[in-house]
Amino acid sequence: MKQEKLFDLLKAAVSPCECVKAAKQELLENGFEEIDYTGNWKLVRGGRYVLNHHDTTMFAFTVGSGYNKKDMVRIAAAHTDYPYLRIKPNPDFMTNSYAQVNVEVYGGPILNTWFDRPLGVAGRVAIKSEDVFNPRMVLYRSKKPVMIIPNLAIHMNRDVNKGVEINNQVDLMPVLDSIPEDEMTTDYFLSFLARELSVEKSDIIDFELNTFCVEEPCFVGVNDTMISSPRIDNQSSCRALLDAIEDGNRADGINIIALFDHEEIGSNSKQGAASIMLHDMLRRILRNMDLSENEIDESIYDAMLLSVDVAHALHPNKKEKMDITNMPVMGKGFCIKQACSQSYATDAQAIAILCQLCDEKGILYQRFVNRSDSRGGSTLGSIAGTLLPVKTVDIGIPILAMHSACELMGVRDMKALSDCVTAFFGYH
Repeated sequence: MKQEKLFDLLKAAVSPCECVKAAKQELLENGFEEIDYTGNWKLVRGGRYVLNHHDTTMFAFTVGSGYNKKDMVRIAAAHTDYPYLRIKPNPDFMTNSYAQVNVEVYGGPILNTWFDRPLGVAGRVAIKSEDVFNPRMVLYRSKKPVMIIPNLAIHMNRDVNKGVEINNQVDLMPVLDSIPEDEMTTDYFLSFLARELSVEKSDIIDFELNTFCVEEPCFVGVNDTMISSPRIDNQSSCRALLDAIEDGNRADGINIIALFDHEEIGSNSKQGAASIMLHDMLRRILRNMDLSENEIDESIYDAMLLSVDVAHALHPNKKEKMDITNMPVMGKGFCIKQACSQSYATDAQAIAILCQLCDEKGILYQRFVNRSDSRGGSTLGSIAGTLLPVKTVDIGIPILAMHSACELMGVRDMKALSDCVTAFFGYH
């Protein structure tokens, strides 16, 4: 059942908007109540709440029926975005009889993996409205592949297998259609989008649209031990957090999940982990529990955060890329990620808590540290910690082909991650 739910989210979350839409709908169906950040909150013990922030970021939290202010607030964070190609304003241009669309690169994708793949389009569109300060925002997802980035044939590029530099402005422009000259227009994509939304083209003011790979997740391997799919980074983590907030309730505590946008581009936005939103929301929850300002400060200081994002698994053809004593592999559990540079926010106290919890519950985990001569990536934990200075562990499943259009994960690791976050939320 959990694997079916993972597949459903991987298929649904083709944009940050679609991730939040799917996650929110699931929580509403499981008894959560939607609240508005601008509204008057009247939280109750035993309540379960979900909050949509600008369509691409989402928070959900539960308040134990026997809430005790002395019990630790527990938080888990992941991100809704992934590397993709973003459609620019004034997107349309024609090359001979080809209709094309102008795009830019979002995040750090492995660019050559986006060639020769049927691509859809998803995101949100701003439509003209009578109220200037409240344009109509519409979520959109194409029903079929609508564009592709074709490779140049090897006969015209003999060195392609030696490695060829990709020019983002020249080589990554998708083809929408091959059309007769008498059907050419200067706004081919915008006309298509207007038809899809049943609006006038002139009513489309702006949009946030990204390309997505239409491949669906599938099991791989003789014994189905692996899963290949787009968007494993970071829908695997979002899935684990949704499982945990639904199943890991404590009668005496507060659990929170945060699904942030913009992690792949640094998190410095109103929807990102660098915003003050999580900090403000936590204080607002605690005020609703009738805590004094001193008690709120104490609760925040005592809280703990799991920052959940994927890790690198050992690549069987490139073993030399891994640390000599910390080399996680797929199938042996989720990873605890560490870096003395604090690109991962993990600290010894938080590690000890999590390791003892997993050992008691029999949950598989591994350690991940980058090679000493390699600068690794970073993620949400340290960024969120600048505004919410709490005990933190960075964790995630080990995967191969990270930031490829299609990534690879181990089935057992997903179970371990989900079990870990659920145990973290549910432990008494």
